[in-house]
Amino acid sequence: MKRTTKLLIRSFIGPFVITFLVALFFLDMQFLWVYADELIGKGLATHVVLELLLYASARLVNLALPLAILMSSIMTMGSLAEHEELTALKSSGMSLGRILRPLLVTMSLVACLSLLFANYAWPVANLKFRTLLYSVTKKKPTLNLEDGVFYNGIEGYAIRASSVEKETGELNGVIIHQHGGGREGAGLVIRAESGTMKTSRTGRFLHLDLQNGWSYEERMEPGVRQRDRTFPHLTTQFQNQRIRIDLSSLDFAKADEALFKRAYEMMSLGQLHLAIDSLERQRTQAAAAMGDFGRRSLDRSSPDEPSVFSADTSRIHPDWLARLGPSAERRVFDGARDMIRNTVQTAQNQMDDRQSKRTLADRHAIEWHRKLFLAVACILLFLIGAPLGAIIRKGGLGLPTVLAILLFVAYYVVTIMGERMVRSGALSPAWGMWLGTIVMVPAAILLQWRAANERTWIPFPRLGRPR
Repeated sequence: MKRTTKLLIRSFIGPFVITFLVALFFLDMQFLWVYADELIGKGLATHVVLELLLYASARLVNLALPLAILMSSIMTMGSLAEHEELTALKSSGMSLGRILRPLLVTMSLVACLSLLFANYAWPVANLKFRTLLYSVTKKKPTLNLEDGVFYNGIEGYAIRASSVEKETGELNGVIIHQHGGGREGAGLVIRAESGTMKTSRTGRFLHLDLQNGWSYEERMEPGVRQRDRTFPHLTTQFQNQRIRIDLSSLDFAKADEALFKRAYEMMSLGQLHLAIDSLERQRTQAAAAMGDFGRRSLDRSSPDEPSVFSADTSRIHPDWLARLGPSAERRVFDGARDMIRNTVQTAQNQMDDRQSKRTLADRHAIEWHRKLFLAVACILLFLIGAPLGAIIRKGGLGLPTVLAILLFVAYYVVTIMGERMVRSGALSPAWGMWLGTIVMVPAAILLQWRAANERTWIPFPRLGRPR
């Protein structure tokens, strides 16, 4: 028994680790492809990009781990069946359930670890990733002048050169707009025939040595009328001039994590549960307040006076409205219309507030179920992949990989559909987040039955046919 257990675990661990790393690598490449525009051309340090990839990888475990389990279970059992090792184990009196027991215990351990990861490491990774990605997107591109294009990356400056020699730093036809850079906070425009550009040793400053140019400065002279200004516009000619520009605005600055700390993606199971209870309590209180408002709206009379709905209507003259006169009648109608509009608007605002709290509670519930969903998906996809591998009797990276990807895509699509239906309000979180699991459980039962009864199946006969 111990040898069988070691054989099964050793046959499973190798493909599992390899497929998990490969799946995580491809998902990371997809992440880089999506955010390539935010990363390229900003001069980010290598450790910043690696840190961002690390946090992104932690967030992608919920996709890579189930896919790796499904693929490795099909490969392992398919390889055992292909080499008649599974047949030998069954001929010794072991049932399929007994054969899969060591791997099922291993998957239970993996599921528990994934739940701990989703509850404790996942919120931290989400917080770090969101903060770092926000900082990266807010970082301005590095200094990179293009021919005939204004560069606005430096705060307070716009620089343009008709031609740029990037190797030597030589510039021709230079125009510099300094916003608020002149005296009294006015604008300054500098034009030069040529110049050179280089950064200081520390990289903090940009030095521009300009030749044969002019500067145009507009003086605001605050507090002085336009016709009384002495020098509203100054023009200066120069042969050589050095301009030093501070490049600190291009430095990478990490945002404060407190900006994202209260988001539902950054919470553990306990925090999500408390947040959901708080939102539901607020919705209940809002519903009670809305009921009180409705009752007050129906009875506008004071406590000392009888309500208009309970008063003796025989005392009211039937033509009381006509007796008021045209002016007073119009005021009565205008007042009644404004009161009704205010009442309807207040009721609509309260309904919108309750709906927004319900939507926010659903978002928290989605994250709460998502953490449990990862652990259940590990066991469910193993129960699908292991009997499927025994049925198709095919190991390696060919047919098992194709089947694993198709099954995982179907599972993932149904799950995403359920989540979208929860976000739209069509399903409750308890049903929507587990829709994919509900669909796949019958498939797992059917595959277990076929594998236990040794009913083989060869999908894609041309792929499964030996050469």
